[in-house]
Amino acid sequence: MTEEEKIDIIETVDEEGNPISFKLFDVIEFEGKEYAMLLPLEEEDSDDPELVLMRLVSDGEEYAFETIEDEAEFDAVAEYIESIEDEE
Repeated sequence: MTEEEKIDIIETVDEEGNPISFKLFDVIEFEGKEYAMLLPLEEEDSDDPELVLMRLVSDGEEYAFETIEDEAEFDAVAEYIESIEDEE
């Protein structure tokens, strides 16, 4: 595994404490906040992988991923991502 590949792998735990590995697909900025699009490694080779959208927060030196609890915020970010994809 190259250094670049190591950086792209994110490990976190789900609500039940089970570890999950993600590949960092992209980071976008929307309304002054950063959001990460993550691909579960188990779905990486799937024909129809499902991306996970999380808020990216920083305490100055380290980054953390937060679940987006607010449905309106999630929907607004998802719509923004779709609009970017449509432009491309």
